[in-house]
Amino acid sequence: QVQLMESGGGLVQAGASLRLSCTGSVRTFSRYAIGWFRQAPGKEREFIGSINRNENSTYYTDSMKGRFTISRDNAKYTVMLQVDRLTPEDTAVYYCAGRNRAIYVPGYKTFDYWGQGTQVTVSS
Repeated sequence: QVQLMESGGGLVQAGASLRLSCTGSVRTFSRYAIGWFRQAPGKEREFIGSINRNENSTYYTDSMKGRFTISRDNAKYTVMLQVDRLTPEDTAVYYCAGRNRAIYVPGYKTFDYWGQGTQVTVSS
């Protein structure tokens, strides 16, 4: 069972970029598909995208394409989320989640393990 921990959040100005990390606790981390979500105050949790295990194929929801990039470094047990051209509307708690199975259907967003989240606040 993997434990996930997000890091890299903070207070940034609009227009800046930010790289969030999701670090796993197991050596088998490469076998986990990882998804990224966010939840803004008063809003429902929103799926950003995912990266599959091993082959590193990625998926992004349509509204997230272009500014969000997911990548992974299995040697460091880490999946990264790069967010460019931040706006105040990106202010949210960002979560990563994992599943110890491949994602066979693009956009599949059911995961078994969740991190505690990292706060991103974008000032105008």
